[in-house]
Amino acid sequence: MGKGYQEELESLQLALVRTQIAMTQRDEEAAQRVVIVLEGRDGAGKDGTIKRITEHLSVRATRVVALPKPSDRERTQWYFQRYVAHLPAAGEIVIFNRSWYNRAGVEVVMGFSTPVEQEAFLRDAPDFERMLVESGIKLVKIWLDISKKEQASRLESRRTDPLKALKVSDMDKVAQARWAEYSAARDIMLTRTHTPFAPWHVVRADDKKEARIAIIRHILHRIAPPDVAADVDLPDADLLFPFDMAALEDGRLAK
Repeated sequence: MGKGYQEELESLQLALVRTQIAMTQRDEEAAQRVVIVLEGRDGAGKDGTIKRITEHLSVRATRVVALPKPSDRERTQWYFQRYVAHLPAAGEIVIFNRSWYNRAGVEVVMGFSTPVEQEAFLRDAPDFERMLVESGIKLVKIWLDISKKEQASRLESRRTDPLKALKVSDMDKVAQARWAEYSAARDIMLTRTHTPFAPWHVVRADDKKEARIAIIRHILHRIAPPDVAADVDLPDADLLFPFDMAALEDGRLAK
């Protein structure tokens, strides 16, 4: 990494601040709207990554969206409807800590939606995202991938550390038992929803610190002004890479 972790993190956080200043100083027509989608297995490190991304950003121009399960009323709505309500206005960054991709992951494994609903989602998600991008939103989609052994270690830490009690969920209990089912759902999701206009990038997240650095570097190269991005190293290509079909078989994605 060259610099130490904390030094590199602070440098990248400063670049995020400079990026947001540039976003908020533009007139409304020119100001960026940014959506960051972070997905991954339970324990993959989404919360910690989001904390480092947002730590020094403006609370007025940055929102983290982590929606609970839909209400009975929301279940009767168009599936994407409750996510649309949280999309950014000019100069805003919205981070989805899990997103509409719940339908392609936990809902598949746990049977929270029907196969017909799941197939409709896989068909419609690329069109939904194309509309977002064509409207001017910069959409960044990142899958945090961890090994089965590392997930087991992190979930056990949640159960035994009182300070992590709020992270414990019912889904933790089946994450390991249904590992193969989650892998299959992940592979279908990445294959069906990776598009030229809304590509997936995968980060190998067994090392939390390395993953955070790689993710923030990637985000900056997607959304930062050229003068800011020029001072940021590209993420390690072995650590963070664009999804491709070969990754399903060559060991880059945990099985």
